[in-house]
Amino acid sequence: MARSPDAVALPPGVETVAADVTDPDLTGVVDGHDAVVNLVALPSHVSPRGADHEAVHRDGTATLVAAAEATGVGRFVQSSALGVDSDVDTAYFRAKRGAERVVRGAALEWSILRPSVVFGDGCAFFPFLRRFFALGVAPLPGGGRIRLQPIWVGDLAPMLADCATDPVHAGRTYRLGGPEVLTLAEVAECVCGDPVVVPLPDTLAAALFALAEPVPFVPFDRDQYRVFALDNTVTENDAVAFGVDPASLRTVRQYLSGEG
Repeated sequence: MARSPDAVALPPGVETVAADVTDPDLTGVVDGHDAVVNLVALPSHVSPRGADHEAVHRDGTATLVAAAEATGVGRFVQSSALGVDSDVDTAYFRAKRGAERVVRGAALEWSILRPSVVFGDGCAFFPFLRRFFALGVAPLPGGGRIRLQPIWVGDLAPMLADCATDPVHAGRTYRLGGPEVLTLAEVAECVCGDPVVVPLPDTLAAALFALAEPVPFVPFDRDQYRVFALDNTVTENDAVAFGVDPASLRTVRQYLSGEG
């Protein structure tokens, strides 16, 4: 299910249907299926006109859950995000928290996965960095010292599939990260070559991000500044719950170089 599904990009035998989670009734879409895996998300730095985080993440999840309950779907898998359980208050996190509450209150078996930044073909993260470092230099709060634990979509997908098929994962919430912890500046170096990072004092960064918020082509706003206070890493990687050694997962450098 997608707003504009591309059957050509999918393996043979995969059926597609055009739909949007903001549609008021999705029972016809999920009827006859055994599980729903909700991957719909707006990137945290995106605030599109006409479809905010609440409408997509929380309300869209509620619509899918209601459709699943009404049609007898057995399993609901929710892709959430690291940081949902923090006290950082952004539109993205508020909506994601609301979505998790909806899923936990559903009258069906559920699993929730909270991955760190997900990267891979078609991801939003790398284009975001390339856009921000387009001139080869960019100011970042604290010099981009926020720590991330990026996970490759090809490693995450089998875990989502296991949650949809193995009852051992019912009622569980998993915090997932990739094989290495990198600062934002280090990820930018991997993706953008050798960019120049200009460290911004926190007070100045807060003021500049607030001023930049109304500018449509600037990918940062006050919510993004708040996120810079939160490391996006896991203390214990729940990848082990899926029989996976975190050290065996694909790194950002391996992906970008075509290795692994």
